[in-house]
Amino acid sequence: MSKNLKKYLHQEMDKKAGLEHSAKRTKIVATIGPSCDNYETILQLVKSGVNVFRLNFSHGTHEDKAKVIEIIRKINETMPYNIAILADLQGPKLRIGDIENNALQINPGDKLVFTNEKCIGNKERIYVSYPSLHHDVVPGNIILIDDGKLEVRVIRIKPNNDVEVEVVMGGILSSKKGINLPDTKISLPALTKKDLEDLKFIIASEVDWIALSFVRKVQDIVDLKKILKENNSKSKVIAKIEKPEALTNIREIILESDGIMIARGDLGVELPVEKVPLIQKELIRKCMHRAKPVIVATQMMESMMERIKPNRSEITDVANAVIEGADALMLSGETAAGKYPVLVIQTMTKIIMEIERKAYDYNRDDILSPQPHSPSFLSDAICYSACKLAEDLNSDALIGMTQSGYTGFMLSSYRPKASLYVFSKEKTLINQLSLSWGVRAFFYDEEVSLDDIFFDQISILKERGFIKSGDVVVNTGSTPVNKHLPTNVVKVTRVAE
Repeated sequence: MSKNLKKYLHQEMDKKAGLEHSAKRTKIVATIGPSCDNYETILQLVKSGVNVFRLNFSHGTHEDKAKVIEIIRKINETMPYNIAILADLQGPKLRIGDIENNALQINPGDKLVFTNEKCIGNKERIYVSYPSLHHDVVPGNIILIDDGKLEVRVIRIKPNNDVEVEVVMGGILSSKKGINLPDTKISLPALTKKDLEDLKFIIASEVDWIALSFVRKVQDIVDLKKILKENNSKSKVIAKIEKPEALTNIREIILESDGIMIARGDLGVELPVEKVPLIQKELIRKCMHRAKPVIVATQMMESMMERIKPNRSEITDVANAVIEGADALMLSGETAAGKYPVLVIQTMTKIIMEIERKAYDYNRDDILSPQPHSPSFLSDAICYSACKLAEDLNSDALIGMTQSGYTGFMLSSYRPKASLYVFSKEKTLINQLSLSWGVRAFFYDEEVSLDDIFFDQISILKERGFIKSGDVVVNTGSTPVNKHLPTNVVKVTRVAE
């Protein structure tokens, strides 16, 4: 037993809160905004089931973000939670400029002109925040506006580089609406000038995860990771999948990224909507194969921005994402700007827990098995065997230990039935692992014998109320301890009095 064991036992003052928060396996990511950017509401969101907070760098100031980060860290320090922070870069988001009177009625057949010269938009000319638009589009290309509510077709590129378009689907055109180019490969880099400025703040703030928007190729991830490495940042990178090009390069993107976000908003605009459900299913499957956390995002419970109950279709959407095995589900406007941010988290938590209780058999053996081509196949197989052993023994806990995070992500990817606890001496991993399915992470930095480490881990969990005398526990670890080798040991223990 470690001589310093007591230092790990006094940290949780409210054991019940910690137990309740870890009851669900599928994690919840909530976006911070005006509806919830204060201590009291953020704490209520955490108590209701939030595991990760998303900071959207498309909106707000660095000062606003700094205040929220301070609140989350205060909660982590004083409460029994390990809440992660996800910084979401804006990326090359294309928008129209200001519109005269903020509303312009456009009708099918109308001719409009898009320009890169700033102006107040009207029937004559409309500013688009994309200097290379005239280079990248050709006649016949479709341009979608406001998440596809409006549609225009390129007619010609004028000598002054303005782009003339014809309205296909009309409606009200408002200021600052986003633009999608489903027929066009845009030439803008994934990291814009704004993103690079935001990155300086994000790196200095030492957030847990960074989401890169509009990823198109693996080099986009490589470029971001290079910046992080140069600045000694331990933040992990999530690739947001929202462009058709990303799907073409998805294998390499998943391998290079630390996690994936299926951003169904832009993805559903850039692609035929009927393709999105199977893309979601397939991406979740691929991420589970590679032990990479995967987030399902956008419009999951959007009706609750105004209503106290979700639509039946939204309930089914949440349930299906759980059944398919997503690590986490993300809410955007529902918590950032909606009327009922706490209620929407409570509702999503209830749906998740009901599905996890009644439909556990979504874990399919054809997905959840070691991949022979994996460079860490031996330790992957040990983790898989530990999960199967825990299931065969109907064990009460599966305990892993990790220094890089890999064992935690791997154990999680097999979706074990036993409650999953992961110990690490790397403090940055404790919050990062909060994104992974089923993981409850703990700080532990002793390097005594493996028997002593296993004893300490069991003692910590017992003291905090996660296990009790008589429970069966499966531990994974590596020996020799001081070598920090990949996982190579499995041990079964019945918890003593």
